[in-house]
Formats: sequence, C-alpha cells, structure tokens
Amino acid sequence: MGKQINVALIGNPNTGKTSVFNQLTGLNQQVGNYPGITVEKKEGVCKLPRNVKAHILDLPGTYSLNASSLDENVVIELLLNKNDKDHPDVAVVVSDVENLKRNLLLFTQIKDLEIPTILVINMADRMDRKGISLDIPELEKELKTRIALVSARKNSGIDQLKEHILNYRHISTEPCLNASIMDPEYFNRLRNAFPSQSLYKLWLVITQDVNFGNVNRNTLEHTKDFVTKDHSTLKKMQQKETILRYQFINGVLKKTMTVDVNAAKGLRATFDKILTHKVWGYLIFFAILMLIFQAIYNWSSYPMDFIDDTFVVLSELTKELLPSGAFTNLIAEGIIPGLGGIVIFIPQIAFLFLFISILEESGYMSRVVFLMDRTMRRFGLSGKSVVPLVSGTACAIPAVMASRNIEDWKERLITILVVPFTTCSARLPVYLIIIALVIPEKSFLGFNLQGLTLMLLYLLGFGMAIFSAWVLNKILKIKSKSYFVIEMPNYKVPMLKNVGINVMEKTKSFVMGAGKIILAISIILWVLASYGPGEEFENAEEIVQKEYSEIPISQSELDNKIASFKLQHSYIGNIGKAIEPAVAPLGYDWKIGIAIVSSFAAREVFVGTLATIYSVGSDEEETIKARMSSEINPILGGPLFTFASGISLLLFYAFAMQCMSTLAIVKRETNTWKWPVIQLVAMTAIAYFAALAAFQTLS
Repeated sequence: MGKQINVALIGNPNTGKTSVFNQLTGLNQQVGNYPGITVEKKEGVCKLPRNVKAHILDLPGTYSLNASSLDENVVIELLLNKNDKDHPDVAVVVSDVENLKRNLLLFTQIKDLEIPTILVINMADRMDRKGISLDIPELEKELKTRIALVSARKNSGIDQLKEHILNYRHISTEPCLNASIMDPEYFNRLRNAFPSQSLYKLWLVITQDVNFGNVNRNTLEHTKDFVTKDHSTLKKMQQKETILRYQFINGVLKKTMTVDVNAAKGLRATFDKILTHKVWGYLIFFAILMLIFQAIYNWSSYPMDFIDDTFVVLSELTKELLPSGAFTNLIAEGIIPGLGGIVIFIPQIAFLFLFISILEESGYMSRVVFLMDRTMRRFGLSGKSVVPLVSGTACAIPAVMASRNIEDWKERLITILVVPFTTCSARLPVYLIIIALVIPEKSFLGFNLQGLTLMLLYLLGFGMAIFSAWVLNKILKIKSKSYFVIEMPNYKVPMLKNVGINVMEKTKSFVMGAGKIILAISIILWVLASYGPGEEFENAEEIVQKEYSEIPISQSELDNKIASFKLQHSYIGNIGKAIEPAVAPLGYDWKIGIAIVSSFAAREVFVGTLATIYSVGSDEEETIKARMSSEINPILGGPLFTFASGISLLLFYAFAMQCMSTLAIVKRETNTWKWPVIQLVAMTAIAYFAALAAFQTLS
C-alpha cells in the first residue's frame, strides 16, 4: 500500500482554486460538511508517482489568517491543530497572477506556521495578454519555497505541481519574515512563557477565537509572564503586521515582477459600467433570470415527464412480474414512487447549478451580488440571496441548495428559512383548480381576473419572504459580520470541466443526502394511506359492493368508490377526521384535511388526493372541478368551495411549508433538525392564521 500525503489547498476567493482542485482530483472527490458545522468540506484524491496518493482538502476561500467568518476559522484551526486527521503535510497556496501582491499576504502568514508551503501562480495563460513577466527562480529564492506556474484552463503546470507535492520534504519551512519585530518586547515575553510553542501560532490564538493543542486563551491569560493586551491594541498590532508583510511583498515583487501597463488595459471597465449600471444592470440581470426560470420550469419538464412516466411503467411492471401481496405493493406503490420523487428533481437541480456555475465561472455573478446587495441587505439578506429567491419559483429544493454561495451564516440561514415562501411550480396545480372554482372568469381593465389572482399569489409569496427575512434579521441573535466585501474577478469563458463537475457534485449531494429522508417519508405516507384500523377498512369491498348492488355502475367507478372508502377509513383518513375540528374554522372538511396532509409529500398530490376521495376516475380538470363545485360544507351547509374558503385555501398553500422534500434539504443544509422544525411550525402557524382570518372575514 502506497503512502498518503495530506495536502491543504488554500487561497483567496476567485484565484482559480477550484479549477486547480478539479485538475488534480477529477471526479475522485466528495463534498460534505465539517463535523458539527455547516461549512462545506470538499476533498479528493490525486495519484502521484512512486505509488503515492495525495489526499487533497479544498479549504474555504480566505484572504488572510485574520479570521472574519466561520469559513476562515475552519482554515486557521486546521492549520494549527496537528492532531487533526486532515492536518496538512504540505500547504498549497493558489494565487492569481494578476493579483499576486494581495494573494501573497496569506502565503507569508502560512509560511510563518512552519508548514512546507508551495505557491501556485494560476492563470499563467493571461500573462502575455496582461504584459506580466516573472523571474520564477528569484521569486522562489526570496519566498523560500517552490513555485508552480499553472494554467488550469490549458492544463499546464499541473505535473510540476504534483512533483513539488511529492517532494514536499525538501521545501524550506523557514518563515519569509519575522513578524515578532512589530513588538519585540511583547513577543519575547510570549516566547519565555511558552518556549516549546511556535510563536506565530501563539499570536493567532491570542488574536483569533481559535485553539490548538493544550494552548488556548485561558491558559495564556492565566500565565503570570503574559500580559493580556486589550482588543484595540491587538487590532493595531494586526494592522502593523499586515503593513510589515506588504512592505516585504512589495520589495520581493519589485525584484521579480514587471508589468507592461499599456498591455494590461482591456474591456473589463466597459463591461462593468454596463453590467453594474443602476438601470441596464437590473434589466440585463432580470433577462438572465427569465432565461434561467424558463430553463428550470420549461426545459426540465421534458426529462421530468420522462422520469415520471418511467417510474409509472416500472411500478406497473413490478405489479405484473412479482406475486401479488403487501411486499409487492410496498415496492410498487411506496418505494418506487418514493425513488421517483427523488430522481424527478434531478433535471431542475442540474439546470439550476449549470446556470449558476456558468455565471460564477464567467465572473458575472460577482457583479450581480454587487448590484443587489444594498437593496437586499436592508432585509437581512445578501446580494447572493437573489438567485435562491428567484429560482424558488421553480422549486425550493435547488433554491435552498443555491444558498451555499452566501458566506455569512446568518444571511445564509435567513435565506434558507424564507425561500419556501416563494411560489414553486408544484403549487400551480392547486392554485389553478382553486382559482377556477372561486374566481370568476371575467376581466378587469383588460386583465383576466384569474390570471391577476395567480400573479398576486406569486407577488404575495415573494413579499412574505422579504418581510420574514426582515423579522428574522431582527430576532435572530447570531453573530454576523454585515460589512460588504466583494471580489470582482476578471471576465472569462467558463471551463466546461469545472461546470460539469460542479453540476455533478451538487446533484449527487442532493440524491445521496436528502434522498434518503424523502424515500423514508414516502414509505411512511404510503403505509398510512394503504392500511387502516377497524372492520370498515378490512371489509371495504364488501361494504361498497353491497351499497351499490342495486345501482347500475361501471367497474372502474366501483373501483374508485372502493378506493375512496378505503382511503377514508385508512390511517391517513383517520388523521383527516381527527384534524377536521382544526381545519373546519378555515372552511375545510375532513376530505380537504386529508389532501393537505397527503400533499406534504408533494404539493401536486392535493388534486390527485381529492380526485380519489371524490371518486373521480379521470384526472381531467373539468371533471374534478365539477365534482368539487357540488360538494356541500358539512357544518355550515351550502357549497364547500366558496370565495371565502377558496381564498382561505390559496393563502394556506401560499404560506405553508411546501413539501417534505424541502424540509429534508433544509435539514441537510443546516446540519440539524432544529431549523427545519422551527420553519415547519412557523410557516404552518402563519398559513393557518392567514387562512383563518381570510375565511372568517370573507364568509
């Protein structure tokens, strides 16, 4: 068995770190969360010569070791903790050739930790165009390291990087500069108090909320030789350290780098003026969003229909090929539809992340964030919340996953919690049939009233999302850095390999993570609908056949009557009867109660459930509508579906948690059941009281 080297891939955002990671690992990578926290952990394997494997950990982007976020804390704690199984044998710092000065700040800090550190200078293919030339041997000498000049786009320099990783033991661990010169007396006291510890590691423990080994803030502050400095003094020392490092970096680059200013001029400034313009910027962005919306909503419908039909055929084949019985029914009506409920979301997720990856890779997404941030921040959201909120109109599941792009945990959490308020495509069947029942087909100022109602429901959902975000921002006591820093990367043609791997990983993450929960709940719902207590359920066929023995009725109609009777007396039917007192004030009966409960599997189920309950064999909208319109309210008398009960039902579905799939993905993204449970309770309460107020006011 060959040896394994632990490699930490580190760098500023937008230096092409992900591209380097993809070139090194290909598809030999996996994505998860760090234990106990929601920061994404991406790791992969790279095969090196001499039967050596490199375990590569792609750490969150960070500008320096002066942590200002949860992501940056992860980087520091891993670099400090030698007992961590992922502690690197070698650190690879990825820099961008056009921003080398800024990127080297992080490099010099990591060198001070006495870890063998390789410098990757990425985007080397842009050097000639930008008029940049580098003296690599001299730069290696000045920085006391090995350098790989890489173009991830052209796959050049990767072999040289692998060679440096293989020979990491020959790389000097000597710091680039002695940071202790910013306050020699203070650092001498520190050295005397902890003679066996790395001086720079001690400095990071003092200035950051991190620990390593047995050394933490408490042990430092209770050491008699150590004088605790106040927060403002430490901040000034950090600034002094940064200035010292940039003085060193300026001196090194003066010797080793030349830039032709005339060659460096380009079209970037012109594009930025248009794409971040206060009018054209918004118009272009909304045009792109319309394209994304069409892709997720319309283009994905073809593969989704194919998947749906395939699973229906598979279910029928299972019933035909396997012997009849409870086990066959479980597979055909529980497990296979459950798997279908997972797989059917893949096209939407794939399309969403395809577009997001292209926008990020091209450099456009940063301009969108800059454009939208000021508006969204008033409501406790980020500029990056825009894409999840809009894509939620297709499906909340990929929308919740898209919130991963928001670095600040509080803003990400708020986005995740409010996204389900936006009207998803699964609510459309419910909206369409209820609107057709209770809104007259008339025009107002030339606009169809039914169409206006549908548009108002979309606006209502989005408005509630924004309002809820504002409320959550006020009440959530989560530490948050609310200042706005955005990297404006250069425009570039997206790399197909990066886009492909990103789409594949995000899709796989959904199927393997949320899929298990969705499948389990699908089976539970099937059991509740397929079995029931008492003699009514057991003897449903005999009871219904006896009731209709003297009435001429076709076999299909009789089958529907039996199915309706069994559902009414199943466990889920009993649940519907049990919750009828709770839903009656909203204008609903037990049948609507069952439809609401069963539609937690998927919103579209509402119409299908009512069709079964009302003994309608066809799923044609007019047939269902005609049967529903003749239903009588068992408590109040008169039609069940009135303007008041219809508006009540529309508001309930506008505000209630969308489906179990959304709940499952929220659990996965927040890494706890706490937030999805709070979300479910809060949204159900809002939906209930909005529906109650509407029915009681309008009836």
